[in-house]
Amino acid sequence: MGKLYIVPTPIGNLGDITLRALEILKSVDVILAEDTRKTAFLLKHFEIQKPISSHHKFNEHKTAESWAESISGTQSVALVTDAGTPAISDPGYLLVRACIKKNVEIETLPGATAFVPALVNSGLPCEKFVFEGFLPPKKGRQKRLKELANEERTMIFYESPFRLLKTLNEFRNFFGEERPVSVSREITKIYAETQRGTLSDVIGFYKDKEVKGEIVIIVGGKIKVKKEKNNNSKNVE
Repeated sequence: MGKLYIVPTPIGNLGDITLRALEILKSVDVILAEDTRKTAFLLKHFEIQKPISSHHKFNEHKTAESWAESISGTQSVALVTDAGTPAISDPGYLLVRACIKKNVEIETLPGATAFVPALVNSGLPCEKFVFEGFLPPKKGRQKRLKELANEERTMIFYESPFRLLKTLNEFRNFFGEERPVSVSREITKIYAETQRGTLSDVIGFYKDKEVKGEIVIIVGGKIKVKKEKNNNSKNVE
């Protein structure tokens, strides 16, 4: 029987790829890629020559079952995305699920993902957090923001540079202008940048700036207010 390997790839700096990831990419029969051009560039950089097939959000519903069938035979396959770990706000979940149904062995390698360095670098509590990824662009967006307004854990979002300011303003409307936030972009790249402060502060920073690169937004959770017994005063935890 074949095997499916989930292989994280660098989110910017190619030096962040692991030795084991390179070994797997060299050993498999075929590599499934979100964007074959970007994966071809990665493979060329590390002098790896393997067949590449397209597997992205627009075709994964149609191809997941057929690839699972192929892997259940004798084919070994590595799944990669443009950057980071497959299935984390990227294609991958459907193929993993299809392989599980066919009792195909799956091995997920540890590696790069954008939200972990952004979370640690934010200075906000890391012991408990909720990963939201990309918010719904339209339907369900307002409802989700209302629900998250009372979330006490640190919240993690992905966003495009074109919608950054709009999203920050929505956060300010739902979470309050004093809610702490950290915005990281271009993580591991030459122009990596992190801006921290209140939502009001960070909106002011980006208001008149042209923003580029992939973005991770870390928002502090709602501060829990504890009422003391037999006392009208309140303590903030």
